[in-house]
Amino acid sequence: MSIVGARLKPFTAQAYRQGSFVTVSEADVLGKWAVFFFYPADFTFVCPTELEDLADNAATFRTMGVEIYSVSTDTHFSHKAWHDTSPAIGKIDFTMIGDPAGVVTNNFDIMREGQGLADRGTFVVDPDGVIQLVEITSEGVGRNAMELLRKVKAAQYIAAHPGEVCPAKWEEGDTTLAPSLDLVGKI
Repeated sequence: MSIVGARLKPFTAQAYRQGSFVTVSEADVLGKWAVFFFYPADFTFVCPTELEDLADNAATFRTMGVEIYSVSTDTHFSHKAWHDTSPAIGKIDFTMIGDPAGVVTNNFDIMREGQGLADRGTFVVDPDGVIQLVEITSEGVGRNAMELLRKVKAAQYIAAHPGEVCPAKWEEGDTTLAPSLDLVGKI
């Protein structure tokens, strides 16, 4: 069963954000666009490169009304220690959710069986709490924040323009399609 179209499940978690420990729940997510960016573990190798890329582009996400939540099964204490010791992670100003009990990770069905670690997964959630986009990659394949930005723009566009769809390689300002009987076999 696909998780696309599913509603955000209830959760409460401790997180590290901008020098403070905070509590985050699904209620904090509703009403705005959100990216849940799962990664296997703090103090690893591919993860800090992805999170740094995301941090470098976080201001652009915010201008689009998108909140970023990175999530791993480490604790919020571990997130703070990593933030304080890694130049790449030190750039992060978005919320870093600690999920040692795996509640959030299991809610998104991204937990590695028998390992207690999240897979490398990205989920875009709309303001109604509905998952609109999912990307899961293997352990060694890092993600690209610019591609994620493009996909979020497309998701926001189609949400604001019912009846239109964004074709392959669509960029903001490009032509969209309006599926209809007249288009069948003409693309």
